[in-house]
Amino acid sequence: MLKVTKKVPSRFIMGINNFGRRVLSKDVLPLWNPQLPGGGTSRVGIINTDADILYFPSCVNSLFGPPEGVKGVNDAFLLLCSRANIKVRVPEDIASLCCGTPWKSKGLSAGYESMSSQTRKALIKGASAQGIPVVSDSTSCTDGLADLVKKEGGIEIVDALAFISEKVLPVLKVQKKISSLALHPTCSGVQLGLNAAMHEIASAISDEVVIPENWACCGYAGDRGMLHPELTQSATRAEAREITARTFEKYASSNRPCEIGLSDATGQIYVHLLQLLEEASRP
Repeated sequence: MLKVTKKVPSRFIMGINNFGRRVLSKDVLPLWNPQLPGGGTSRVGIINTDADILYFPSCVNSLFGPPEGVKGVNDAFLLLCSRANIKVRVPEDIASLCCGTPWKSKGLSAGYESMSSQTRKALIKGASAQGIPVVSDSTSCTDGLADLVKKEGGIEIVDALAFISEKVLPVLKVQKKISSLALHPTCSGVQLGLNAAMHEIASAISDEVVIPENWACCGYAGDRGMLHPELTQSATRAEAREITARTFEKYASSNRPCEIGLSDATGQIYVHLLQLLEEASRP
């Protein structure tokens, strides 16, 4: 649907969208705006019987594509692993899998149980049975997957930031550094203790790394920022004021909804940090 909206005049889309929100309720139909990214590419499985990791690309990065002219985090992660000679496997049925957070956060227990059961089986088959870790490319999904398998033994869930920092960055050659980088840590990333890994990656590709003093939750919360944009506007006001007081060469986070929320708040293009690392390490 988001791919279609990019091909239709925004005035037409906004008119229909605003009417629908009045009829159906603002808690049901998200608010569309021209700044929303188009849809991403479908997730596909990768069969590899000799894999080092089971990669779990997030469905949110399929729903919301990257900015125009930029590789998405899915492609970036695979390229980074290739440069470090790390063999990757992706569940064959990945297109139908999810960490379950969208259901759980809305109290849809039946949907959550159904999806979590399906995903858990795929992780047991693809990772636990093979003795390899599961790597997630979105911090909120990493948190969701860890919660989903916490009662299962032998399944290690690792966020892509931590994995890249530990396994890829030491053998990666950065070809071109950027001058300055504004970072937005995510709530899930803080809970998972990922700030150090995030800063290490950022410092490897940028001469100056800035985490705003007024950093806070962006309030996007999956789809809340689309249903009630005033939440994100309020939550990001202080951080946006600090960020827009000067110019940075690049802007990054580690969760697509947060990147969209900060892009809306600041007028700058936020992408996943691994996308910038991939660009900086191109041969």
